[in-house]
Amino acid sequence: MKRISIYDSTLRDGAQAQGISYSVDDKVKIVERLDALGVHYIEAGNPGSNPKDLEFFERVRGMKLKNARLIAFGATRKVGVKAEDDGNVRSILAAGTEAVAIFGKSWDYQVTGILRTKLDENLRMIGDTIRYLKQQGKEVVYDAEHFYDGYKSNPDYALATLAAAADAGADCLCLCDTNGGTFPDVIHDITKKVVAQFKTPVGIHCHNDCEMAVANSVMAVQAGATQVQGTINGIGERCGNANLCSIIPDLQLKLGFECIPPQNMATLTTVARAISDIANMPHNEKAAYVGADAFAHKGGMHIDAVVKNPVSYEHIDPDLVGNSRRMLMSEVAGRSTLLARIQAVDPKIGKDSPETKKIIDRLKQLEHEGYHFEAAEQSFELVVRKMLGKYQPFFELVEFKVMVNEPSVNGMNSSAMIKIRVGDEMEITAAEGDGPVNALDKAVRKALERFYPAIGEIRLTDYKVRVLDSDQASAARVRVLIESTDHRENWTTIGVSTDIIDASWHALVDSIEYKLVREQERRS
Repeated sequence: MKRISIYDSTLRDGAQAQGISYSVDDKVKIVERLDALGVHYIEAGNPGSNPKDLEFFERVRGMKLKNARLIAFGATRKVGVKAEDDGNVRSILAAGTEAVAIFGKSWDYQVTGILRTKLDENLRMIGDTIRYLKQQGKEVVYDAEHFYDGYKSNPDYALATLAAAADAGADCLCLCDTNGGTFPDVIHDITKKVVAQFKTPVGIHCHNDCEMAVANSVMAVQAGATQVQGTINGIGERCGNANLCSIIPDLQLKLGFECIPPQNMATLTTVARAISDIANMPHNEKAAYVGADAFAHKGGMHIDAVVKNPVSYEHIDPDLVGNSRRMLMSEVAGRSTLLARIQAVDPKIGKDSPETKKIIDRLKQLEHEGYHFEAAEQSFELVVRKMLGKYQPFFELVEFKVMVNEPSVNGMNSSAMIKIRVGDEMEITAAEGDGPVNALDKAVRKALERFYPAIGEIRLTDYKVRVLDSDQASAARVRVLIESTDHRENWTTIGVSTDIIDASWHALVDSIEYKLVREQERRS
């Protein structure tokens, strides 16, 4: 089995994506996740570009990694400056990593038009920098920036830049499709020529501007590249970088290459989601392999086939990448899917039971009103429990009032008063919050915790609002989704109304009642 070196740039190239700004703590957490996954290199930042990266390299100097080598990244020496005197090169050395990455120009236009120097001087800049770093005992990855565009413009000069790096002792020549505009067949042909010409191992670094970064990376490997650079979830500048969450299983599960330890492949989805959370980005649920929709089935005929044999509509077993199969709740899902959900509440219900038809009819009615149970299966479970008579309300709302005050004071601009009944007891409480929903959430928790202490474990992790009929302007219906966790389980609930507070209240009540149902089941 041929080994492919996986080089992760989530902390450097990924940090250039819009909306991402890692703290030093964030970067440390990501390093730990990537090392546990089994990548070989972690490009951790450019110590010459900002103080945060310098602080990070100081922080991780003593980290004991099991699988990965940290890499400090930077440019070749500046025009007319000795490598040992260049501030950027000195910063790279100060990072204290065993391996470094140096990028240089391989496109003649970039040399003369951007660097404003001569082609020969650029070759010296590449050679001098790598030679000096090798003398300091460093493993050196050379990133040939804009290599494919450079090769198409002037193949002799592009190859000369690689020769300068190889002659100076570079340990890997990484070919970069920096503009992301090259097609897979061209990537394959050019990479194959480079591999044939140089004894130094060849790598590939692709951007996704034509949405071909994954395909281009795979084609480069098939042409002989032995290192693949990319980022988790494909995050990066403009349209992003090559997505390692697709490339790794593509190469390892489909083509038989060894990228990470086989036993770690089942952690891929967890790592992808964790890094989305750390980066404070919504996870792409449509992502291949690691998205929630990657193995989600909705059409009735599809679901029936998957139940009989998953291979009918799944290209791999989702367990291989730590994902799971989902049968989506909807009016087109078919009875077999809905029956499995219904039987989870009452195993005695059959496909032809009158209760099944009533639940399906109710589901269609609710979806017509704007409910969307694919993303809120826990609310659907509560609907089933209510219709089967297996639900008893834990509390009754008497009334609530919400007030918004501007300007806010200490970040609190809203207050809520709520009156609820639990059994024969009445409870009235009030709370302040950052927004009306936050205030209402705090008030209802405050009212109920005396009766149900487990509510204190609930934390709201996300809140989404979607306008359903925008042509109605401010009278439009809205759909609210609330994601919650108790650190053991995550769940999502839904509410729909023409009043955003009312919709939020229904989603919030479902979230609380789902938790209480689970607690009741644990005790029974």
